[in-house]
Amino acid sequence: MAATEAAGLPVAEFIDSLAAVSAREWDAVAATDYPFLRHAFLLGMEETACTTAATGWQPCHLLLRQDGRLIALLPLYLKSHSYGEYVFDWSWADAWQRAGLSYYPKLVSAIPFTPATGPRLCVAPGLDSDALWDHALAAIRRFAGARGISSWHLLFPEQDTSDRLLAAGLPQRMSTQFHWLNEGYDSFDQFLATFASRKRKNLRRERERVGEQGLRLELLRGAEITPSHWEQFHRFYQLTYAKRSGHGGYLTRDFFLQTAPSLGDQVIMVVAAHGARAVAAALYFRSATTLFGRYWGCIEEFDCLHFEACYYQGIEYCIREGLQRFDPGAQGEHKIQRGFRPVHTFSNHWIADPQLAAAVADFTRRERPHIEAYRQDAATLLPFRRDS
Repeated sequence: MAATEAAGLPVAEFIDSLAAVSAREWDAVAATDYPFLRHAFLLGMEETACTTAATGWQPCHLLLRQDGRLIALLPLYLKSHSYGEYVFDWSWADAWQRAGLSYYPKLVSAIPFTPATGPRLCVAPGLDSDALWDHALAAIRRFAGARGISSWHLLFPEQDTSDRLLAAGLPQRMSTQFHWLNEGYDSFDQFLATFASRKRKNLRRERERVGEQGLRLELLRGAEITPSHWEQFHRFYQLTYAKRSGHGGYLTRDFFLQTAPSLGDQVIMVVAAHGARAVAAALYFRSATTLFGRYWGCIEEFDCLHFEACYYQGIEYCIREGLQRFDPGAQGEHKIQRGFRPVHTFSNHWIADPQLAAAVADFTRRERPHIEAYRQDAATLLPFRRDS
């Protein structure tokens, strides 16, 4: 896609495939072990037909170069719908339509199908990130204006990034997720010791119930996950998505067989077996500090198995590995009673039309106190003893 340039300023380039930049160059600037920004992950999603124009996730990544050298990058997609984002803007699309305007296509900076907070604009070491954000925003506005694109949306950035864009005039929207925080626990039992007695007994009973049903769980990491495990997991994933939503999920078989394994030890799978037969599995990704719970699937329902595979196994892994945080994914108030704390997540929104931009800004201001009140109310339901 076209590049823009002005004397003395970085060159902005929009690429329609990550194949246009090498893994070495991209990963050197990204400089993070946040797994979802790795070149292998994002290009793999393209090559396995998860993020394409046909799926409504057309890659449109922004590169900033100085004298030919990559100095900043921003994941970017041209979207023809709002599926797979987890920041819900369907009412905005309806408002655009009532105004006689088209909301789609829009631009989204996010990790597809992954509501996990992390870095977004990545800047080469030693450079001014604020100045490069200014260049990136100017390039996005020019790009959108030239193509009649309605808006740009930054989803699940880190809070300091979101606050910086809010100060620059981009409305900030808050939502709530439930994360587990490691407070230096030596064991799962030490974590449970912080619970009120009844809540502790309930959780222990859930874990006992899994064993009583004859289920055995195994945690596998990286190369321990074989192609047959990945085939199995894809089947579980498809069946579970079909039951919940009527379609086979956003991710293809090739994603699980090719892309996920390419991340090596950053991938963890918990497999549950009943006798000799695997019946369910949960898939996690990790960084040096955080475990991300992403996907779950099963072919048979068992009491409390979802809680064990998707939550308790993840907590035990974080304690054992010394990870600071466990982000198990979006939504799910049932996580609160299991020790997952309500935390804010963020998004920022640039709208081309001034009148609609003002309406969005007003909406986010009015919504904010309700989101904060919800977080505070949810925190009152945590299972911890008052003295812990």
